[in-house]
Amino acid sequence: MAVRISHCSKSTENYFLCLNDKVSGFTDRSPQIGDLVYLVVKIGKKSLCGARFILDEPTDYKPWKDADNYISAFTIKNIEFCKPFDISILSDLGGKYWAIKFVQRAKSITDKQAIKLLNDQFLSNKIDTLYQFTEEIPQLEIDEDDYVENATIEDEKELQKIIKVIPDAKVSIMGTFQIVPFSNEIDKIKGLETLVNEHFYSLFPQFPKSKTLLIPENRLFKTKGFKIDGNNVLGIRTLPDGILIEFDKNSKNLFRINLIEYECYGERKQKEIEKSSYLNGTIIPQLMRFASAFSIITDEQTRVKTIESWVDKIITYVNNEESQTSKFIDWIKEVRPEIKERSIEREMEKLLIESFKTNLRVVLIIDELSSEQKSTIKNVVSSFKLANGESNVQFTAYVVKLVQKINIVDNNSEYALTIQ
Repeated sequence: MAVRISHCSKSTENYFLCLNDKVSGFTDRSPQIGDLVYLVVKIGKKSLCGARFILDEPTDYKPWKDADNYISAFTIKNIEFCKPFDISILSDLGGKYWAIKFVQRAKSITDKQAIKLLNDQFLSNKIDTLYQFTEEIPQLEIDEDDYVENATIEDEKELQKIIKVIPDAKVSIMGTFQIVPFSNEIDKIKGLETLVNEHFYSLFPQFPKSKTLLIPENRLFKTKGFKIDGNNVLGIRTLPDGILIEFDKNSKNLFRINLIEYECYGERKQKEIEKSSYLNGTIIPQLMRFASAFSIITDEQTRVKTIESWVDKIITYVNNEESQTSKFIDWIKEVRPEIKERSIEREMEKLLIESFKTNLRVVLIIDELSSEQKSTIKNVVSSFKLANGESNVQFTAYVVKLVQKINIVDNNSEYALTIQ
């Protein structure tokens, strides 16, 4: 178990979101399950700690407005509170650059004296409920203490002094890599969908295998179309490339259904005009069809038929895979310990139907997407209201790049450089 300090900068909003929603975000992937984290926010010129907790499971739930800044996130447990204390007490151990030594990038604190000092200070101020900051936070200019959050030093000479005093202030490079294009989505060797499906759980640690079910069948699920005068209406039916089912025992909706769509510009679409045309003419309309198939804008009878058909196929898939069957049984027994064996499949069916109506997300996995494009698509997809009339379709996107090794420098380092 590592000990870390997570600093929310001046955002009390992020601080309280973390504690109320029981989730913690980080700007790199070094934090791990079981780490003890002290949560800090800057009030005036003081960096105050008012809570600590243990990191639980990886998650992709990031409720903060600046969510894109957080590369990894975890649910949290064993939350404890204290009357806020100023973590600058660590300056007695870390000197002038204590913030870089103990706080930068929520690094693991290895100094036993620092760990003891934090623990003793926390326990001496421990309280039973979350402390509510009432002081209005002034809009401050950048001051000498701001490197607590960002550890940004502009003066090159000053930076070199810090690196000499604190060796881990320097980013360590594992190796160098060249970005290369995928062939397309489905190529057996260099296809985006092929490679992501094969390495899904290594690529997305926020989806633990024990808490999710991936069905990478791109022809198994088809939305129901409808007919006018006996003829099928074109442009209505659609096929996702896969389905990911998430289980969360602490959520109001035990399951979340993710409809996965793989899209790839690859080797054939390299010009910006080709990419823009494909995004607007193919990708966005496809994602809208996914959302509309389960939205109240679609005929209820058609919508119900799609849900019933998909739930039947999910249950059939689960029943044909022994490991998945036991996983689903364990999930349901975890929240319904009194349930009879013969009732599990019926309960599974009920929960899945409810998820399609209340907790559905469209997931785009693509090889290139700007933050502006992602925001635009999110606004479009999330405008579709689900069948319960209260929830909206959710959306997220992940950009996956294929890189080729140039040179490996240090296998034990965390970071790498890529060139395009």
